[in-house]
Formats: sequence, C-alpha cells, structure tokens
Amino acid sequence: MRPITHPLARVCVHLALSLVVLVSTLPFIWTLLNSFKTKRDANARVPKLFFTPTVESYTTVLLDSIPDNAALIGILLFASLVALVVIGKFAKYIPFPNKAIYWGIVATLAVIMWGIPRVIDVARIYDNFLSTVIVSVGAVTISVGIGALAAYALARYTGIAGIVILLAAIAFRSMPRMGYILPYFQVGQAIGIHDTHFLLIIVLVAVNQPFTIWMLRAFFLSVPREIEEAAMVDGASRLKAFVKVVVPVVWPGIVATSLFTLLVVYHEFILIRILTQSNQTLTVAMAQFIGGVSVPGSIPRQSAAAVISVIPLIIVVLIFQKQFVKGIGDGAVKG
Repeated sequence: MRPITHPLARVCVHLALSLVVLVSTLPFIWTLLNSFKTKRDANARVPKLFFTPTVESYTTVLLDSIPDNAALIGILLFASLVALVVIGKFAKYIPFPNKAIYWGIVATLAVIMWGIPRVIDVARIYDNFLSTVIVSVGAVTISVGIGALAAYALARYTGIAGIVILLAAIAFRSMPRMGYILPYFQVGQAIGIHDTHFLLIIVLVAVNQPFTIWMLRAFFLSVPREIEEAAMVDGASRLKAFVKVVVPVVWPGIVATSLFTLLVVYHEFILIRILTQSNQTLTVAMAQFIGGVSVPGSIPRQSAAAVISVIPLIIVVLIFQKQFVKGIGDGAVKG
C-alpha cells in the first residue's frame, strides 16, 4: 500500500483520525468532568463546561471520614503513583537492573496499599480494590503461566489431537457464563471455598484459559524451531530451552496476552456477582453507585467511582505500553 503524500489528503486523514479519537474518548472525558462537579451542576438542564471543581465526590466514595490533612495525603499519594509510573516507563534508562526496578515498584505499591488503611479511614470500596488486585494478579499469573506451556506444546505438536484440543477450548470459551456458573457455585459451597478469592481465581483461570492458549499459540508459531533445537544441541533440556530461549523472543506477546487477560478478568461481572458477597471486585461494587439506594441519582459520585475503577488499568497500560504495542504488532505481522 502506497503512503499518502498529497497534503490535502493527509489533512483529511488526520482530521478523520482525530474525530475517531474524540468520539472514543469523549464519554470518559465527560465522566471525568462530572466527577468534579457538584450535584447541582451535574444535573443542570444545560450541560456546564465551565464550573468550580470540587473533590467532594471522590472523598465521599473513597473515605468514611475525612482527616484533617487529607489534602497533603492526597498530594503525596498522587505524587508517589506518578513517580512509580515514570520510573517504570523509563526503567531502561536507569543504571540499575530492570528486574530489580520492577520488583521495587511492586514492593512499593504493596507497602502503599498496606499503609493506606492505617493512615486514612477508607470506605468499603478500598476492600473491593484489594480484592480486584488479588484476583486479577492471581488469575493472570496462573492463566498465562499454564497457557504459555500449553500454547507452546500445541504450537510444536502437529497431530490431530492438538486441533481437537484447540476446538474444544474455543467451544468452551464461547459458552455463555450462565451455562456453567451453577456447578462452580455448588462445588464452591460443597468444599467450603464459596465467597473466597481462591474460588474466583480458579474460575476466572478456567474461563479465560482458552483465550490465553489461542493467543499465545500464535506467538509461539512465529518462533522458528531451529532456535530451541540449537539450544538443545548445546545441552539444554526442552524446558530450559523454552524458558531461556523461546520465552525472551515472545516476551512482548506474553505481555500483550497478560494485558488482554487482565482486561477480561478486571471487567468480569456476572461470575463474581454470583460467586461472592463479601469479596467483590470493583466492577461489581460499581453497581451500588448506579441509581442504588445508597446514592440515588448522584451523577458526580457515579462518575467518581467510574474514574477510580479505571485508574489502575491506565497505570498498568502506561507502564507496559511499549511491550504491549510491540506484542500486538508482532502478532499482526507474524500471526
């Protein structure tokens, strides 16, 4: 395909792309603006683009009681998150091992999450956030770990059994949630793990495993067999050749798959709504702000809760943006 060189045509293309971006982001921008409005401004007959911003909705959603130094704590917390994102994004320019930097970021985030409830009287939504972190990290780690081994095996195996397994996996993935949620519910109650993070992780791994295998298999198919065979000739076992040679080659694809799996797990609603009562994630907890009894008709609070639920995903995508784009590009070209 030839590049567009005519100036007028390039202007038209850029205007069209800008319009698409505007249409895609306008709902979130409007939600963000509503989160800083008062209830009166948000319900005005004529939408207000200029108003006096307030953080009352955020404090109501996040806190049970407002401390005297709330502004200082908020600024420090925001500055810490921004610093971690910047460090993660530009880790390769820091004269320090990247693995140590990333583990340091994870440890710092863990300390921050541990310390917030001990400094601030947080609302129930913070417990929902912790449940979201535990379930998402557990489900993505296990799903990608098992899926990578399975996808590698299916990419190297050429027998009919591999095709049968792949078709069975995609058939299971295409089933509606209500088709298999009852057995999970009954088994969870029978063995005493109902309403636990462990049950949610197991169920979400089982549900999303077919997607993980299919996506990772495409990346492993793009890796020549000669690479791992050369490592095995030099004395490496198949597992060591997989870990030391194949995985680094497809690492951007693994990151991209992990992010897609995270999005699916993060936004899961029906399974978590039925299988839990006290360990609900942010997506399920958001339902209480949509015209419920606790905050009826409060558009600013609904908007603030929506923005809060999106922020963790934005941080993760910003940190792994480069690997994500490279993985998607490799999958599009080679897959």
